[in-house]
Amino acid sequence: MRMLSSEAVPSLWRLARLDFDPVRNRPVLLYPEGAVLLNDTGKAILELVDGRRTIGEIAGILGERYRTDVTADVAEYLSNLAERELIRDH
Repeated sequence: MRMLSSEAVPSLWRLARLDFDPVRNRPVLLYPEGAVLLNDTGKAILELVDGRRTIGEIAGILGERYRTDVTADVAEYLSNLAERELIRDH
């Protein structure tokens, strides 16, 4: 897997969107022919993915919220979604 750098500017694939699955009572990333069930952390990361913020900026915001360095975790999470072509690097 190719890791995205902290300078990468991620955006959701144009056909993917965040939603809420009322049956499972969980946030979900929907895309044609599939879905990724999200935990609260995944949702928090993807809510900040807007095609303008870098991974470092996203990690900084979440680091303040959770009071710990989450840069490596955010980069790994978004890199995994990039491998599935659900995240693009601008």
